[in-house]
Amino acid sequence: MGKTKIDKKYKEEFIDVLKMIKTSRDNALRSVNTELINLYWNIGKYIDVKVEKSNWGQSVVKELSEYISKKEPGIKGFSSSNLWRMKQLYSTYKNHPKLAAMLREITWSHNLAIFSRCKTIEEKEFYIKLTKKESWSFKELNRQISSSLFERTMISDTKISPVTKEIHPNANKYFKEDYILNF
Repeated sequence: MGKTKIDKKYKEEFIDVLKMIKTSRDNALRSVNTELINLYWNIGKYIDVKVEKSNWGQSVVKELSEYISKKEPGIKGFSSSNLWRMKQLYSTYKNHPKLAAMLREITWSHNLAIFSRCKTIEEKEFYIKLTKKESWSFKELNRQISSSLFERTMISDTKISPVTKEIHPNANKYFKEDYILNF
């Protein structure tokens, strides 16, 4: 087949249709991700309740994992360690409804990195918000956590006197001198 010449008068319209396709695809992926995180949240909650109120432990969760695998061999992602991560996700955020809603807007991998590597709830919130706002890749998120962006940001905020912050609330934007050079 030869090259098809696109009439210039239709090119912008074709670009518009392509944008619609990409937007719908992105929306579909976000919806699937939200549902996946909702599922993981609900499973984590279920396991958390069973552990708290009955005699569920590692062996029962392992049995659950094996049961899922046997009954639905095509379903992946429900190993006993991943089921415990779901419980950990729920346990970490169950008392923080604002964060519980926000974590559904980032991927499972991003969530794993944040709740397993960040110490405080403030640090977790910081990285969840930035991951969403900046559309960080998993690799970029890991780089930012490893470079202690949260700590550096908190330190840089305290360098400015309280009086200066009160008079000029955005002063910290002008006085930041943090640089990370990656080679």
